[in-house]
Formats: sequence, structure tokens, C-alpha cells
Amino acid sequence: MGEWIRFWIVAVILVCAIAAFITETVGLFRFGFVMNRMHAAGIGDSFGLGCVVLSMIIASGLNLTSLKLFLLVLFMWLTSPVSTHFLSRIEINTNPFIFRHVRFDAGDGTHREEMKA
Repeated sequence: MGEWIRFWIVAVILVCAIAAFITETVGLFRFGFVMNRMHAAGIGDSFGLGCVVLSMIIASGLNLTSLKLFLLVLFMWLTSPVSTHFLSRIEINTNPFIFRHVRFDAGDGTHREEMKA
């Protein structure tokens, strides 16, 4: 009986992961601006990967493999935002038409029309 409960919990979590990956893919194709696409990809990857690995941890039980899978998720959750930030900075510095899409806040409530490099 306990194996069937574990099976259905894993199945539900995997369905959530598939839904996250489908939503990510739709966002990548539907959004027109590169920053919106990166946001959709980052959220989908983080949540989808978390759900897949959580389901694998539940399926395998608590053992050394579970610890390794948890460390994999931790590594991905630490490196994915850094790479997304790096790519967004490249977009800001190389796209001359970025100001059509993004308003930069100067920190005092006013908005800068141009970002100084």
C-alpha cells in the first residue's frame, strides 16, 4: 500500500514538472522581448528541475543518492540566477534599443532615459 502512495506522489510531482516545462516553452515562443524570455526560462527551469529531482528523491527514498540529488538542485539554484543575470547584463550593454522596453530607475524615484556605461 505504501508503494502505491509513493508512486502517486511521485506521479503528481512529475506532472507539475511537465506543466512547468510546457509553460516555459510556451513563454519562450510567445514573449517577444529577450528579458521576458529569460525570465520564463529561469522560472521554468528552477521549478521544473526542482520538481523532477524531488520526485526522484521520493522515489529512491532517503539514502546517499538523495543527498547527491539535493546537492544537484542546490548547485542549479545557485548557478542559474547568476548565468541569467550575466546574460541580461550582456543584453543591456549591447542592445541599442533596450530603452524601448525597459525603464531604468535612478534610485531616487526618477527614471533615466539612458544608462551610462
